[in-house]
Amino acid sequence: MNLDQKGLKKRSITVAEFFNTLGKKYDVKLKRLNNVDESKRRIFERDLHRPGLALAGFTNLFTYKRVQILGNTETRFLNHIDEDARIKAFQNLVRFRMPCIILTSNNKLSPILLDMATKSGVPVYITRCSSTKTIYSITDFLDDHFSHYQQYHGSMVDVYGVGVLLIGKSGLGKSEIALDLVERGHGLVADDVVVIHRKGESMALTAKRNNVIDHFMEIRGLGIVDVKATFGIRSIREVKEVQIVVELLEWDREIAYERLGLDTKSTKVLGVEVPMVVLPIFPGKNITAIIEVVALNFLLKRDSNYVAAEALTNRINNVINGDKTEDEGHD
Repeated sequence: MNLDQKGLKKRSITVAEFFNTLGKKYDVKLKRLNNVDESKRRIFERDLHRPGLALAGFTNLFTYKRVQILGNTETRFLNHIDEDARIKAFQNLVRFRMPCIILTSNNKLSPILLDMATKSGVPVYITRCSSTKTIYSITDFLDDHFSHYQQYHGSMVDVYGVGVLLIGKSGLGKSEIALDLVERGHGLVADDVVVIHRKGESMALTAKRNNVIDHFMEIRGLGIVDVKATFGIRSIREVKEVQIVVELLEWDREIAYERLGLDTKSTKVLGVEVPMVVLPIFPGKNITAIIEVVALNFLLKRDSNYVAAEALTNRINNVINGDKTEDEGHD
């Protein structure tokens, strides 16, 4: 089963955007040390680099396309060598087209080295944070930015703490079901366009709304509904992990739908296997209540490994086997 999706994307980010955005999300405040055109430098990788070997002259494996971190070790090395060697070592560094240099722990560059970076067009920043904290925070920021993501046609709802992605053909009533769930106290993450991210090699999928559509919802026959304004801040969620997919289908008498729930289904979202439930729709069927039960069953199976279909099957088998034993005893 293929989800309705719009192409896999992976982005780069300008150093200007990186500088302006990082401080808003993380406690790593960067301060400019030179004035260059930051929009001409781009970051293409989530990983950072500490260029100790490059400063020592070995550049065969220098990953210059990454953000460069100069911590206590690198700056003390530069201060340890004489001025001519220092200039040569730093020139050997900035001749590469790197995104930017970040000095951690309030380390300083001499004016001559800073001027060399400026002439090469390399932005240089300073932070009071340690190298460990800086690398951790920036890596997390870039990991989020460079995560693979796709846009899916559907609705994403937080039901009893379970992230439920509703999919199906247009006109089946996904938005109406999501609205009904919100009215019953659950939280809307996104409607119509669901943006799903996968960070690095993680198996976790996070869903967010499209920023243009926001928490607006189109209900056929009614028009546009602002869920946040209508139901309040408690009715929405900014982000939620995708834990189960519910596919809505038109009822077809010729299809034998699952009745016991012993055959578990799954679907792949960004390469990750996600449990899936297929729900046929016909007039009078309370899909909203069933989706609530789907979420509760997911929690029950996850937390206690309890599957109702297996429990009932075992009970029936025990009764059958007991009757056989009783019959054999009469013989």
